Amino acid sequence: MIVIGAGAAGLMCAAEANKRGRRVLILDQAAKVGQKIRISGGGRANFTNLHSSPDNFLSDNPRFCVSALARYTQHDFIALVEKHGIAYHEKTRGQLFCDGSAQQIIDLLLDEAHGVTIRCSTAVTDVSHAENDFTVQTDGGVFASPSLVTATGGPSIPKMGSSGYGHTLARQFGLKVIEPHPGLVPLTFGPDTLAKLDGLAGVSLDATVQVGKIQFTEALLFTHRGLSGPVILQISSYWRQGDTITVDMLPGQDLFDFLKTAREKSPKREVQSALAQLMPKRLASKLVQWAKCEGRLAEISDKSLRQLAEQVHTWRVIPNGSEGYRTAEVTVGGVDTRELSSKTMEVRSVPGLYFIGEAVDVTGHLGGFNFQWAWASGYACGQAV
Repeated sequence: MIVIGAGAAGLMCAAEANKRGRRVLILDQAAKVGQKIRISGGGRANFTNLHSSPDNFLSDNPRFCVSALARYTQHDFIALVEKHGIAYHEKTRGQLFCDGSAQQIIDLLLDEAHGVTIRCSTAVTDVSHAENDFTVQTDGGVFASPSLVTATGGPSIPKMGSSGYGHTLARQFGLKVIEPHPGLVPLTFGPDTLAKLDGLAGVSLDATVQVGKIQFTEALLFTHRGLSGPVILQISSYWRQGDTITVDMLPGQDLFDFLKTAREKSPKREVQSALAQLMPKRLASKLVQWAKCEGRLAEISDKSLRQLAEQVHTWRVIPNGSEGYRTAEVTVGGVDTRELSSKTMEVRSVPGLYFIGEAVDVTGHLGGFNFQWAWASGYACGQAV
């Protein structure tokens, strides 16, 4: 069998197929295997999440991921990490990282795939299918096999050698592709909004951010280009051009009630000073200016305090875009899962052709979930191919 792509899903699939006695060849255009693994988690690889479940994934066909995730769980991969003696820790919200470096996960996968032939720096130039074989032409030779697994990922972080080739290949075989777009990516603003936010770059706080009915509560970071931080990366996977995002900068609190109480206790206190008890001073100053609510608390009406509270709890803004694939951690969209078997990842209309990992329209939330999909889909395919 031939696997195109030596990333997380491709290596996992190859290892499992190899254990079943299959002869496996992996082709990858990058100079080294596991390039995205190497840079993940700040170099420590956020390799899975303790709380992984189908609810942590988005797809045009949301039930597709259930089977694979049930057959190879986060606990299965944790057991594999422990088997290889890799020390790890939980950082926050169930996110697991290596104590050492991400290279340990790459070494684990290579060890599991012992006996598999891997050819790096080998670019695929054409794939054809005739009779019972797939013929893969590369800049380093021609290879043929009755089984072809596409584990090429998506076009996110192109400096790592990623591309949209898997989607191109899917279309070549007549498969539908859910329109890809960057996910887990900072959002950007136009000149007018950036001018309004001038001076806030570097300010961070916990916030709830919502698009439609989807919301997340995590850290938010103001940047020179717009907004970032975990909560923005999370919501970006659901955001579409033209959507309004709603930001609550003091989730779980009643700012109007807080300010009324502060007015009763310290009427001579400045509104900005009171608000700065709950958030960074620079942000408090901006919000008071936006709401035109400057001055001493005693001089501010309930109506003005309500306007300030509304500004803080329901700031509505329309991003003009995102930072794109250059910084996106994942690609949302991909090969339509209705084309695939949820048990084996095989294309229903083209026996012997498989798609796994990020190339498929299954995208995890931030925090190790996309690696878990790579392990689960790779395992499912490796057990069947």
